Amino acid sequence: MRLALLVLLSKGPAHGYELKQALERLMGAAYSQPNIGQIYVTLSRLENAGLIQGQEVAQSRRPNKRIYELTEAGREAVADWFEEPAEPKVRDDFFMKLALARETGAADQIGLINKQRRYCLNAMRDLSKLAASEDRDKRVSHLLIEGAMLHLQADLDWLERCQEELE
Repeated sequence: MRLALLVLLSKGPAHGYELKQALERLMGAAYSQPNIGQIYVTLSRLENAGLIQGQEVAQSRRPNKRIYELTEAGREAVADWFEEPAEPKVRDDFFMKLALARETGAADQIGLINKQRRYCLNAMRDLSKLAASEDRDKRVSHLLIEGAMLHLQADLDWLERCQEELE
């Protein structure tokens, strides 16, 4: 959330609700809807960190709103984030469970693999439904869903390989 808000603010000043709407338009159904409370908490933290600055703007018929904009440190944080490649997830909870089950005998490895396989298949089914319900014009959302499904397929292939190796 932190970096997404910073990047959105790189387009220009905005208030919290505008940022929430921008995230919803951009991500569509592929991501859970951002919580406005979480957005304001994150904006406060970013302001305390010196990455953004806020300014109260008076409104005639409504309470004042706070408009945020990037500081130079915020612009540098955005540039640094885009410069760094995203680290692939090579360590997750399932890997640790499988390794510890093998080492300690505390759980059945094949049982763990089967549970994980069912989880992946259910997640793929849910993503297929999500893709079918998403507006066709939301290309980014469809790409995110497709990427998640491809990751799940790779996980299923790897689980098959694990089962072959461990049986």
